[in-house]
Amino acid sequence: MTTIATTASDSGSAAGDTLARNALAVLQPGFDGTTAPDWVRRRIGEGLASVALFGRNVVSEEQVTSLTAGLRAERDDLLVAIDEESGDVTRLDVRTGSSFPGNHALGAVDDPGLTRAVSRELGRRLAACGVNFDWAPSADVNANPDNPVIGVRSFGASPDKVARHTAAWVEGLQSTGVAACTKHFPGHGDTNVDSHHAVPRIDVDADTLYERELPPFRAAIAAGTRAIMSAHILVPALDPDRPGTLSRRVLTDLLRGELGYQGLIVTDGMEMRAISGTYGLEHGVVLAIAAGADAICVGGGLCDENTVLGLRDALVAAVRSGELPEERLADAAARVRDLAAWTAAARGDAGKTAADPEIGLVAARRALRVTRSGAARPLTGPVHVAQFNPAPNIAVGDQTPWGVATELERLLPGTDSASFSDEGAGAAALAAAGGRRIVAVVRDEHRHDWMRSALDTLLAARPDTVVVEMGLPQAAPRGALHIATYGAARVCGVAAAEAVLAG
Repeated sequence: MTTIATTASDSGSAAGDTLARNALAVLQPGFDGTTAPDWVRRRIGEGLASVALFGRNVVSEEQVTSLTAGLRAERDDLLVAIDEESGDVTRLDVRTGSSFPGNHALGAVDDPGLTRAVSRELGRRLAACGVNFDWAPSADVNANPDNPVIGVRSFGASPDKVARHTAAWVEGLQSTGVAACTKHFPGHGDTNVDSHHAVPRIDVDADTLYERELPPFRAAIAAGTRAIMSAHILVPALDPDRPGTLSRRVLTDLLRGELGYQGLIVTDGMEMRAISGTYGLEHGVVLAIAAGADAICVGGGLCDENTVLGLRDALVAAVRSGELPEERLADAAARVRDLAAWTAAARGDAGKTAADPEIGLVAARRALRVTRSGAARPLTGPVHVAQFNPAPNIAVGDQTPWGVATELERLLPGTDSASFSDEGAGAAALAAAGGRRIVAVVRDEHRHDWMRSALDTLLAARPDTVVVEMGLPQAAPRGALHIATYGAARVCGVAAAEAVLAG
């Protein structure tokens, strides 16, 4: 039996009153383990209306189905959220790589019908596992190709393209009864800082913001997105003092007022240093609800009961001190419960969606861009796969495999592989390859000087090297054969391996 930790205010009267129930209702916490912990079950009984799943909670679809069934036994309309973008950011396929390409690959194809079909199949799988709330899609316009956290998570650099694919993604997912959560409002695409680490700042004028960042969110609202996630970014043209998640001007005046959005507003992860490192976790949560947020995402890092109780008590104390209006907390909790009711009513929609398990690979194949040079020649035997690994950002994580090695080892028996990640990688890869033909796999070559240098070394010595770019294809194509996949999902690796063999 799990030991239940308590706080001084964790009494039956505190947990049972309306104020405490509302404070629990606005939290979307994570937890450890692959089964439902006792403390989570208890708090659901006391008003917790949402929980969040992360990679650590996922072993298989069957296990997730059992986990969500156990949670929902406590509350039939429980919101079970997950950060499943498909592509590079995957939780359902965290141990294998995603069965669906991400946004940048779908944007490269630029067929909204395909995007809708991919998100519909993803929604069908999520719903079958008992997940009814997805913190996706990313509607960020990737205006800065050096962005360290968005990149291939974006449909592209064109506001119009991002808008039409955001709408299609929302429509496909929600047709299965899974609520979409369009992010990161008011737009995280023009940042050069990862908000997991610090507060990014976007210094553009209001006209640029309205013309470039907001169209995808307008499209998502028109498509009926059930939720929108705020960004921990400072946009002085909107609010010179507070980041979006904590800004009434951004969440209430702009999103609710000007854009007319009436659905749920959920924060990005509140443990992220942009908030917790600047305002403190508990105070940041109070400020977010006061600014207009309705639900608090927490649990990517802090996933214990004491965190939940501390946030509950901070909200209750803020109401009692007058810092947070009680009606604002009540309104936020009501919006959470309204979304929960929608998902419960829509639960049967997943069963009406025909399975299309090959759609992800179909989309990945369509997204490939293949460039050949005069040095190109067919592969005649096993190859050496040299994978150049950049440090992953926190959103992607380091659990999910990527690349083409596994598939090429299957297609070309005798193929071997090695990973390299620092200065001297090119010479090390040459030594590891011996006399074999080299397939060099990179991710965002344009952002990493050491990776660019490694390719220089390889291509100078071995001009017949095949290059597979699985990140943002900003660098000019080079190598005997250059394959851009527009993302590092598992299916992108499969499609790239097929193209390597085709030559």
